Amino acid sequence: MTSVRPALDPELRALLADMPLMTHLDDELLAQLRQLPSAPVEALLEGRRIDHREITVDGEGGARITLSVFSPSGADAAAGAARDRPAAGAPCVLWMHGGGMVMGDRFSQIDIPLEWLDRFGAVVVSVEYRLAPEAGGTTPVGDCYRSLLWVEEHAEELGVDRSRIVVAGVSAGGGLAAGVTLMARDRGVPAVAAQMLVCPMLDHRNDTASSHQYSGGPGVWTREMNEFGWRSLLGGLPGAEVPGHVSPAVAEGLSGLPTTYVDAGSAEVFRDEVVTYATRIWESGGQAELHVWAGGCHGFDALSPRAHVSAEARRTRDGWLARVLSPVE
Repeated sequence: MTSVRPALDPELRALLADMPLMTHLDDELLAQLRQLPSAPVEALLEGRRIDHREITVDGEGGARITLSVFSPSGADAAAGAARDRPAAGAPCVLWMHGGGMVMGDRFSQIDIPLEWLDRFGAVVVSVEYRLAPEAGGTTPVGDCYRSLLWVEEHAEELGVDRSRIVVAGVSAGGGLAAGVTLMARDRGVPAVAAQMLVCPMLDHRNDTASSHQYSGGPGVWTREMNEFGWRSLLGGLPGAEVPGHVSPAVAEGLSGLPTTYVDAGSAEVFRDEVVTYATRIWESGGQAELHVWAGGCHGFDALSPRAHVSAEARRTRDGWLARVLSPVE
């Protein structure tokens, strides 16, 4: 396959020129990356009227899953201060972080859903799902599904409208969001109002044209790094045995899914699997909004939120959410 790549957005190209990019991941590099400090969530919360608490829920095999719950503070909640917030129960965003299934934590990329708390008065619940390779197979998506069940069961306590629960995530978290939504559909509970998949990691086969384009050189997330992430998650499991809840691209059918937003950059590994996933939803009679951002690398708007293409991507997601969360007249 061709190694010619779409050009990077000029602002992103300048940013990446100063970043220490990698070509691959292995166990030694992963151990080093995991030693880096977590995202400083306190700095993001400073000066904002947000209540933050930590809770744990039961996971498979007696494990405990930590959830970070962010809510509009009492005064703002009572006044309905968020500008797009309806008077009834708040919407809720169940958030899954990125990190290739092997790294990151519940505070990674948390600035993205916190913007939805500010704008829509949404309660944000971020999941500390267990990571591969220590916890592989269906464990990460199972942790996220159990977290979704907890949100639904505790809707009154959270002040959440059960009819407006949105499942969302970025990169690996986007893949988990897609898997959780499939799981909720297949098990019949709970109802998911919408799913937002930001540059999601959807296909363990790692064999699209865009995957091959981003092989053999440094990058934000390369084909080789993607292969490591999937191998860590799946271990020696043969490809034919990989369930759609784990690798959503291989799910047999995509009918019956809630309205979906999915995006990617034109200059990244996941571009083609994202386009295919949206196309399959349309073929199944579902509703999906797809955006491929010209010149965007993987995770571009998290890496450089102030770049023009990043600001436009975030505005577009906000507009879609505003439509999805608006009460029906």
